[in-house]
Amino acid sequence: MFITIFNAISHFLVDAACVAALFSFGTDHPDFGTAILVYNTVAFSTQCLVGMLLDRAVRRDRLRSDALLLYGSIQAFAMFLVAAASLLTFEPIVKAAVTGIGNSFFHVSGGSVSLDRSGGKAAPLGVFVAPGAFGVTIGTLFPGVLDYVGLLLGLAAIFCFGIYRRFGQDEEPDAGEGERYTELRSFGPIFALTAAVAVRAIGGTAAVFTWKTGAVQALLLTLFVFLGKFLGGFVCDRLGASGMSVPTVIVSAVLIAFFAWSMPLSLIGQFLLNLSMPVTLWLLYGHLPDRPGLAFGLAASALWPGTLAGGAIFASGPVRYAIIIVCFLLGLGAIMYSEKTLGGRR
Repeated sequence: MFITIFNAISHFLVDAACVAALFSFGTDHPDFGTAILVYNTVAFSTQCLVGMLLDRAVRRDRLRSDALLLYGSIQAFAMFLVAAASLLTFEPIVKAAVTGIGNSFFHVSGGSVSLDRSGGKAAPLGVFVAPGAFGVTIGTLFPGVLDYVGLLLGLAAIFCFGIYRRFGQDEEPDAGEGERYTELRSFGPIFALTAAVAVRAIGGTAAVFTWKTGAVQALLLTLFVFLGKFLGGFVCDRLGASGMSVPTVIVSAVLIAFFAWSMPLSLIGQFLLNLSMPVTLWLLYGHLPDRPGLAFGLAASALWPGTLAGGAIFASGPVRYAIIIVCFLLGLGAIMYSEKTLGGRR
């Protein structure tokens, strides 16, 4: 659990450093928009490929301790790359590309460890992914923190390998989990879950929160997103994926679609929606237990095109409401279908 907590804190620092590095140029910089597009494309779209490469490298190591140290080495390199690129002077597009590469390698390596050492539980996944939301918001609103965040991230990178070496042996991998479910895995549920990430991003991005007008509102929204992601895995472990997702996704769809104008109801809707975020990742890993890098990379790679598609929706009124609800319900259907094909694993 110590490594999971360390990775969660590192996740906050990485995302904060990456975003603050870009916003430090100012939104009026002529290359700002291009830099944001380059960063998100590199950081998210490459994670599937990075995951496949990392899985292949780890499978060559017969000893799990060696595999863990490989994860730690790659993660330390990624954190140092982000810290260096964020603190040194580069043009915006170059900085976006380099920090995006570091972000991609960090997420896949840290995410793979969270999956591989989760003990079959969803809770560690939520603990790892949740702090990234605060990192993005802090980096966006307060780019002046870049120097402090970059230095902290550089220090964390120095100690990363040693922490993996010291505490990693206390956490056992999910040995044998894949053998029991080999006959249940198929392309169908993996595709459905990957698509679920994309359509959920479409629905979430399509929602317009008119009350979100300043830093306080943005931080408050981030808090509820964070709490949803953080607690989602714990609730899933207790109620099961479908048992948790059916009521929360349905209620969140109604609140986000029809009550986006209301801050209290929107916040509740965001909290409920994000409860299912670590659940999707947990189910993907259930269908790919010997490929944690690919499982994490698929989810991340599907997020960016879904976000772009959601941002391109200009419809309003009933059409927008219908898009949001249909997207969320399609994601819910994928969760129910994939859990059923997995044999109701809890």
